[in-house]
Amino acid sequence: MQVNMLEAKNRLSSLIVAAEQGEEVLIARNGVPVAKIIPYHPMKVNPPGAWQNLVSYSSEWDSEATNAAVERLFLR
Repeated sequence: MQVNMLEAKNRLSSLIVAAEQGEEVLIARNGVPVAKIIPYHPMKVNPPGAWQNLVSYSSEWDSEATNAAVERLFLR
């Protein structure tokens, strides 16, 4: 559905309901689309520690060779 700015201003509540129901709502200025109303979907955030016991560390993560390689990357 495409509506002009004035119509969008007057019908904002019903346009938001339409977007919530899956309809794409375009707002146009002089017939040219300039904005779109879409439903908001919050990002799912994992709680702290969600990866605990799911990832194994390499035994070499704190070796002399690894530390030297990281140091070279920072001192370039």
